[in-house]
Amino acid sequence: MSDPKGFKKYSRELPKSRKTTERVNDYKEIYQEFSVAKTEKQAARCMDCGIPFCHNGCPLGNVIPEFNDAVYEQDWAEAFKILSSTNNFPEFTGRICPAPCESACVLGINEKPVAIEHIEKSIAETAYEKGLIRPKPPIVRTGKKIAVVGSGPAGLATADQLNKAGHLVTVFERNDRIGGLLRYGIPDFKLEKWVVERRIGIMEAEGIIFKLNANVGVNIPVQDLMDNFDAVVLAGGSTIPRDLKIPGRELDGVHFAMHFLEQNNRRVSGDKIEKEIELKATGKNVLVIGGGDTGSDCVGTSNRHKAKSVTQIELLTQPPASRSEKTPWPLWPMQLRTSSSHEEGCDRKWAILTKEFVGDKSGKLKAVKLVDVKWETPEEGGRATLVEIEGTEREIPCELALLAIGYIHPQYEGMLQQLGIQVNDRGNVSDQEYQTNLEKVFVAGDMRRGQSLVVWAISEGREAARKVDEYLMGKSYLESKDQSFFQLA
Repeated sequence: MSDPKGFKKYSRELPKSRKTTERVNDYKEIYQEFSVAKTEKQAARCMDCGIPFCHNGCPLGNVIPEFNDAVYEQDWAEAFKILSSTNNFPEFTGRICPAPCESACVLGINEKPVAIEHIEKSIAETAYEKGLIRPKPPIVRTGKKIAVVGSGPAGLATADQLNKAGHLVTVFERNDRIGGLLRYGIPDFKLEKWVVERRIGIMEAEGIIFKLNANVGVNIPVQDLMDNFDAVVLAGGSTIPRDLKIPGRELDGVHFAMHFLEQNNRRVSGDKIEKEIELKATGKNVLVIGGGDTGSDCVGTSNRHKAKSVTQIELLTQPPASRSEKTPWPLWPMQLRTSSSHEEGCDRKWAILTKEFVGDKSGKLKAVKLVDVKWETPEEGGRATLVEIEGTEREIPCELALLAIGYIHPQYEGMLQQLGIQVNDRGNVSDQEYQTNLEKVFVAGDMRRGQSLVVWAISEGREAARKVDEYLMGKSYLESKDQSFFQLA
């Protein structure tokens, strides 16, 4: 590395957030400007550590020390060349990835880890500013046609890679805008939609065809894809939400989190929302059930709606404030994480079970019945059981309850059933190296691995694309996760 003592000279520093009192009044990204000079110093903190565990921590296998070194040397073109060899969309992951690479950073053993996510975003945005990210259609076309079903991060990565290989790619999206989770699942204060639209524009200019309102298995016959394309990639995501079937579930005011988030993303994009189906937290006591990222997004959105109160509950016990012995370095640590949404205002509670939704005479939600719980493990070991704590049952006022408790499997009705696609015991699409039980049909992303991270979806899309290319051409020159930038150069 250019500055072997950089990790001693400089402390970890990240862009500061806008004041909470300011940012809850808009849907702009929350971070302030951060100088190029400061970013270069952050890159200098990357150690000459011998074995860079950050590679293993990153689902994409990003070549992190090398692009950090290039940033320190102010060679942004080289930094982008290295980063883009493994990551199709660093402008996305640089904003919304939980950065497992940083948890695996060697410096993080006894210091704060290198600010890898921020550096990644900086490389991407600098590349746009310098014109390094621009349409680059393939010089030669193979004539092979591929259909990609779903335009979330897995579908986009699949399409981008296969287009680079020279194939003719058409992406079918059942919604009215491209982006899937990136478009309708993630709030603008984390990922403004111009960032997605910018990338889609480049992909279109490179020759990828996007078809909107194209619901395969509903208004697009599955047989059309089988007859007219040489390969089909299913990247529709894990879209069936986990429900909470307790008394009062039918009450007006109990909704799935993604319905709430999607509608708000539409509202921010300028769509007109029908009054009778409008989901807003304004003036309401909001209960978010589920302690993950989706729940956090509901918290931030409710704060911007000016909710009367926001409470987030989790069935599991509160995680430790720092890395525990159960998840030692370089594993992803189970520890307490406070998001920007929590900072804006939220009452967080753990080890709480939702017993009942309570309604008024008109069928509207007015309260939720909760109880504290504890987890007991048998002396002989085995699975922990949930035990309610006597005397802790109570009702809290609530007019809007949001279920943010995950997804269980992809949608079977329609495309999967009509194709006869087999699923495994987890309910996800079965595959052998991304190939389904139908020879020309492949699968990628959450539809294959279950609900996961955007960075994993991009990785899945890249790997599936390579398998499709091999299937069509006999071999593939597309990058594999196991290949480094230097092997490709």
